[in-house]
Amino acid sequence: MQYPDAARRAAIAAHRFGLGEATLANVRPDPLAWLLAQVGPAEPQLDLPGKPALPSSAEAVALQAEVVRRRRMAREVDAAASAPAAAVSQGNAGPPQVSLIPSGGGPGPARPLGPSDQPLRDALQADQRARLATAVRSPRPFAERLAMFWSNHFTVSTGKASMRGLAGSFEREAIRPHIAGRFETMLVASTTHAAMLRYLDNESSAGPRSRLATRLAQRQARQPEDAALASRRVGLNENLAREVLELHTLGAVSARQGVYTQADVTAFAKVLTGWRVVTPPAPGNPAQADSAAAPQGAFVPTRFDPAWHEPGAQTLLGQAFDDADDGSSLLAVLQHLAQHPATARFVCGQLARHFVADDPPPALVDRMVQAWQRSSGDLPTVYQALLNSPEAWAPEPQKLKTPEELAISSLRLLGGADALWARQPDAAIGQMGQRLQAAPSPAGWPDQAADWLGPEAVWKRVKWATRLADRAARTTDARALAPASLGPWLTEPTRLQIQRAADGPQALALLLLSPEFQRR
Repeated sequence: MQYPDAARRAAIAAHRFGLGEATLANVRPDPLAWLLAQVGPAEPQLDLPGKPALPSSAEAVALQAEVVRRRRMAREVDAAASAPAAAVSQGNAGPPQVSLIPSGGGPGPARPLGPSDQPLRDALQADQRARLATAVRSPRPFAERLAMFWSNHFTVSTGKASMRGLAGSFEREAIRPHIAGRFETMLVASTTHAAMLRYLDNESSAGPRSRLATRLAQRQARQPEDAALASRRVGLNENLAREVLELHTLGAVSARQGVYTQADVTAFAKVLTGWRVVTPPAPGNPAQADSAAAPQGAFVPTRFDPAWHEPGAQTLLGQAFDDADDGSSLLAVLQHLAQHPATARFVCGQLARHFVADDPPPALVDRMVQAWQRSSGDLPTVYQALLNSPEAWAPEPQKLKTPEELAISSLRLLGGADALWARQPDAAIGQMGQRLQAAPSPAGWPDQAADWLGPEAVWKRVKWATRLADRAARTTDARALAPASLGPWLTEPTRLQIQRAADGPQALALLLLSPEFQRR
């Protein structure tokens, strides 16, 4: 395959690897150099003036705990208020007993945000605005695309109620600083982050022979009549172990090929026990602090608690891992997974599918795998192999933009997007079927055209683009913008349609809905 001419390469760099440009002059004269110069840690996300500050993971966990505490107190007060009537009806004249001390347990299941959840709503919207504003304004759109890819690869989702406020901090702390480092570093950062430990339930996973499980069994044996004690259950949860193997490293295909088995999942889950999210103490009541919380210093939401950890060595993928009872065995396992040949092939295939084609060319994936193995998973080396491959520069658009990519590229094209997300923090992307930071499963959002081309999905794109065009056409000339942004990707039929449009809004809508702009 021959490389296309320089003008077409500029369009490819801007739209396939970047997030769209209003003019290809931003990319010229050397599109490859423009992309390579962007490889590095993603920039910090923008804190927008006049909006709530972006929460750290520690702040998000503390905020969740405070909201849960207030809900419980409100429920207890409501119960106490209704208790006298019930007591009178039963002939019990005793005073109502109201406890202001919250009981144990974590945040509840997913539920709609209510009035009492305003702090969580503010944090969620601040995260959405920051994610969009950073992508729309960044002079390094390739780095932003990489951050979006890795955030989806290591998905955490606000579809689970206890993730509100944490999903944004996860991207800022575990993904963005590491997109240009070694894969192993990002794997460790994401697996041990409070968001991932909570999203995939590892915070409640205890080893069957852990000190906690042993003590609980002994107490239950001594007090068999204690119903509360009898109802308490702790056990091994395999969710995080399974998803790290299936989605983050080896890939589901490796299970089908026998690279790993259910026994490996269980062994890995035992290694992961003890890695938990710490609940901070309620204000003025330090006695409520989690037993694993640091006694001094700043609150840190992730701890290794040996009381929950399954003791003993574990065998995973045919290799024995010693247990030092300090959490270090997890780091050894993650290092082994990061260097496994199946991980290189799975992750490189995902990268090639995201940037180049739904069915990535095998020669391209092979070249990226060789770069991975040669560099021990150094991601900039893998990106260079991707960008230096002729398959990556196929002349015509190959991929369909997701709703989020379409919105970001439209707003980069038009500029002045602040007013839009001032009204709608997600820029109405959720109305196109892709709720920001709320992927439907740990597998993340789909990355192939077939998943986004249903009739209803297409109609939602049409409505979104038409509404945006109606608002933006007063200050935008689509007839000039189309060739400046798309260059040689702009086909003659589309150019003529835009030229012959009845008015400015129609011309802009035709540009945003054209095959050349919808694809990359």
